[in-house]
Amino acid sequence: MRRAEISPKPEEPPVMITFRIIRLQYETRVSILWLYIRTVTITRQGPGRPRDREIDDAVLRAARELLAETGYDGVTMDETAVRAGTSKAAIYRRYRSKAELLFAAAVHPPGPSAPADTGTLHGDLLALAGRIRDDLASPGAREVAAHLIAEIGRAPDVADRLRERFVAFEREQIRDVLARAASRGELEPELDPDADRIAAHALLGGALFFTTMVIGDDLDDGVLAGVVAVLIRGLAAPTTPPG
Repeated sequence: MRRAEISPKPEEPPVMITFRIIRLQYETRVSILWLYIRTVTITRQGPGRPRDREIDDAVLRAARELLAETGYDGVTMDETAVRAGTSKAAIYRRYRSKAELLFAAAVHPPGPSAPADTGTLHGDLLALAGRIRDDLASPGAREVAAHLIAEIGRAPDVADRLRERFVAFEREQIRDVLARAASRGELEPELDPDADRIAAHALLGGALFFTTMVIGDDLDDGVLAGVVAVLIRGLAAPTTPPG
């Protein structure tokens, strides 16, 4: 059988070869330029997520301003987003409701990551109590707390988010204070750290919250000192019942 003859490919004209070379050079330069821009952007942005942090701060600042200007009922997620320079969707990714947002902004603003180390258990607890008092005394805090408590009654999952976002942080702070006291010999080292931090948080934070948010009394230095003294006596008491 006679094989079919294969015709050789026609040679490309020089102008097409030149065009292909120019196109390849252009695409290579564009790729290099894109890689450079991307590298510079990442370098300037730095580690972590600074843009997200900026949004967090802007949202809380806008919420505090609107709360002071209009009161709880006048605050809207739309207006908060406009003032913060972000979208309403970005706010809802952080807070599921207005009550949760305003609680974070007015009652529980971001604080130092570590509790003050004064050198004594009494001093540490007094400093922590003072910080809680300052948070609870912020403008609109009592109104916001009332709305959040009402929301917890309607939606139990709000309590879970409250525990995750705010209560867990406070309990960790108290745990650090108690651990330092045990290392200084002010408390027995065999104390149950989990049970103690929960009880101490309930006695300290619960007493201050109830006094100012429910009863409406002022938390002066004498009240703080009394609450701290009762808490220390409870922590230092024997852990086993007599007899």
